[in-house]
Amino acid sequence: MYIILDSTHRPVPELPDITVYIEALAARVVGEPLQQLRVLNPFVLRSVDPPITEVIGHNVRSVQRIGKRIVLALDNDDFVVIHLMIAGRLRWVASGKTLPKKLALAAFDFPNGTLVLTEAGTTRRASITLVRGVEALRAIDRGGINVLDATFPEFAERLRSENHTLKRSLTDPRLFDGIGNAYSDEILHRAKLSPVALTGRISDEDATQLYGATRQVLTEWIERLRAETGDGFPEKVTAFRPEMAVHGKFGMPCPVCGTPVQRIRYATNETNYCARCQTHGKLLMDRSLSRLLKHDWPKSVDELSF
Repeated sequence: MYIILDSTHRPVPELPDITVYIEALAARVVGEPLQQLRVLNPFVLRSVDPPITEVIGHNVRSVQRIGKRIVLALDNDDFVVIHLMIAGRLRWVASGKTLPKKLALAAFDFPNGTLVLTEAGTTRRASITLVRGVEALRAIDRGGINVLDATFPEFAERLRSENHTLKRSLTDPRLFDGIGNAYSDEILHRAKLSPVALTGRISDEDATQLYGATRQVLTEWIERLRAETGDGFPEKVTAFRPEMAVHGKFGMPCPVCGTPVQRIRYATNETNYCARCQTHGKLLMDRSLSRLLKHDWPKSVDELSF
């Protein structure tokens, strides 16, 4: 029996989603003054210096990205840093329009509309941090490189800098910038590489393949989301999309070979992969299921009954 991952689960927005958010925001707020910052839930604000009063009335100079964070750069060298985490999302509403009371954490009022930070569920992890000065902003950066700007030698050096699995390395914000659980699944499927292959043993050929797949997948999804959004504001930010090859597709056929997509579950995340395309037919050990089944755990995809 296969269980399809609940599509209502809201994973962390990643580089393609954040890119489209930033472009939509820049078109609306760059050059505009932040008239008011309304904190509707006190837990969302994670800083006390500078105070809110210091950022009010200043124009937005640019909208930037640091990893999975969105940064509003103000003309006084203060910065408003928004981290959506898992369930945080942004909405753009007309000035004076009623805000979603149960979900709204904060509202940024501009002359032409209001940016609303919302968060579904009861776990409050989304955050706003006010930062004074460029040096303080740099301290937030985890140091990962943007693969879309990196050369292959830079990518390969980062990949091999620590000996971890490919999945872990791609999603490590100290190594690579903005890649999370969803797009790493898609990248590894495109590259036809196992998520548990070790970076210390990866060949030059496989590293080249991974570099190309990473850039292709991220670029394709940025373009797809841009086309979907158009001149509007991103409304459906989710990493579970019908067009994806393997992420969130446990039990569904791989679009390349038709083999049911497999998964490894751990904590609150899971890795989705195609055993035929990525692991030479071998089933990777799922901690919970393999412990339950023990000797009955199938070793290859051919041992499964579909």
